Amino acid sequence: MLFIVSWSISPERRNSAIERFLKTGGAPPAGVSMLGRWHAVGGMTGFGIAQTDDLTLMQKWVLEWSDLLRMDVHPALTDEQAAPLLAAVIGRQ
Repeated sequence: MLFIVSWSISPERRNSAIERFLKTGGAPPAGVSMLGRWHAVGGMTGFGIAQTDDLTLMQKWVLEWSDLLRMDVHPALTDEQAAPLLAAVIGRQ
């Protein structure tokens, strides 16, 4: 299962978040694959695409960082997965 993971860091926690990221690389727990990660220029936000079949590992990752940043996690579909659903909505099955 794919997930869109976005985060934001408050100014007062910026340095602590940077230190932890430099120390750990921001890696997710074993069992979660990070497919890509992007950081916003000029801000303390970003997003990544992660993959796992174990929702508890996603929650573990969020909890590991929740003292320093806000993380929002949303299940995601690929174009190939979404296209048949979209076609069905407009009657083009």
